[in-house]
Amino acid sequence: MNESNVVKELNEYLRGEYMGIHSYEHYIKNAQDSNIKAALQQIQQDHKQHAAKIAERIQNLGGKADEDNGFMGSVSEAMMNLKGFPDETKEILKGAIKGQQMGIQTTEKIVRGDLDPESQQIVENNLSEDRAHIEQLNNLLQ
Repeated sequence: MNESNVVKELNEYLRGEYMGIHSYEHYIKNAQDSNIKAALQQIQQDHKQHAAKIAERIQNLGGKADEDNGFMGSVSEAMMNLKGFPDETKEILKGAIKGQQMGIQTTEKIVRGDLDPESQQIVENNLSEDRAHIEQLNNLLQ
């Protein structure tokens, strides 16, 4: 396994985590219900912890962890800002669920077979939490 390829894949995944953190910032800002806001804040904290774990792993592999979501992530984020973020609770939750689902799908494509066992385990643990977030958000939606 080539460590520079692992670092590249992990940095791509890390940029996605940063996009998720930024998206949750918008959802939290627009959430009016204090229970929903608290749940969104906890999920955002989990994404921050995911990012920290991946950044640490990248450094342990001798790489330099990206510090933001990169040019394409910034363009994508700017497009989302132009469209606007929802401000109704139901739409916020639906947006967060969709974002979580897209993040999981993208991550699974990025890291498929390209990671060393330790890195793979970290990503799998993060994905497991992401799947639990979807369940949590679906429960709040009902």
